[in-house]
Amino acid sequence: MRTWWRPALLVALVLAAVVVALTVGVPPLPEIRAAVAGAGWAGPVLFAALYAGLSLTPVPATVLSVAAGVLFGWGVGVPVVMAGAFTGAAIGFLLARHLGRGVLDGVGGERLARLDALLRRRGLLAVLVVRMVPVLPFAVINMACGLSALRTRDYLVGSFLGMLPAVTAFVGIGAYGSEPGSLPFLVSAGGLAVLLVGGAVLARRRRALR
Repeated sequence: MRTWWRPALLVALVLAAVVVALTVGVPPLPEIRAAVAGAGWAGPVLFAALYAGLSLTPVPATVLSVAAGVLFGWGVGVPVVMAGAFTGAAIGFLLARHLGRGVLDGVGGERLARLDALLRRRGLLAVLVVRMVPVLPFAVINMACGLSALRTRDYLVGSFLGMLPAVTAFVGIGAYGSEPGSLPFLVSAGGLAVLLVGGAVLARRRRALR
């Protein structure tokens, strides 16, 4: 199954954002955050709900994580994204478990089958690894875990702990992106690079062992 559409979708979203920014204009970051803060508790709650819903679709979760950093800053953005991501992960898992493999086999394709085999062997550790490495689509992980024999507790614990590093890095990039030379941005970018390289190394080792 071809996966060219994921990077294409990401590029399209970025280009659309650039076009809007150049055409309409974007207020300074402090003004944006002040406007969001003025919405009170409704802003973070609505964003978390939106994140949870979109995490069930092909929309790249990384874009939403970066957006949360831009809108809320790092301190608020991380818990907001974690709440949305964890809720979406739980919903996706339960949907897959109740719908069954017959309905979802055509959605994940070969990736789903490989993930299923890994989850049967490794359980919580496998969930921790696939969540920590931001390579596989969020929705596919949810489905694969829900369709496997993985225990719900292992899935929830592994998902929460595994998502935290990548969420922290992506939100940090959004929060400190206006200061690319700052230490927080460099730490966030460095952490993300480590996760991506780790994912590439793991994928290569798995191919070599097959």
